[in-house]
Amino acid sequence: MRSLSTHVLDTVTGKPAAGLRVVLLRDGAVLGEGVTDADGRFRAFPPLVAGSYVLTFHAGDYLRATGHALAEPPFLDIVPIHFGAGDAGHYHVPLLLSPFAFSTYRGS
Repeated sequence: MRSLSTHVLDTVTGKPAAGLRVVLLRDGAVLGEGVTDADGRFRAFPPLVAGSYVLTFHAGDYLRATGHALAEPPFLDIVPIHFGAGDAGHYHVPLLLSPFAFSTYRGS
């Protein structure tokens, strides 16, 4: 079985990005969604099967709600991370976020 989690950090404030909406898609269908907790984490995704996924982060809504100054339209609005799940195990997709940049990697 494969599982998925994410952790989002606001690199402007240096704090977890609490309340950021995340949506997991496969072949365009929503498999799971929710908002990050006070620690910037979301773990309530359904189990994964082998295949390709898109994890979308609703960055623009979060950045507006937390008072970050944004261009209109925002440079980052919805951030899609495309990833593949092959081997059994856990997939962790962290996101480092600011109004003008993001970074991700396969975490543990």
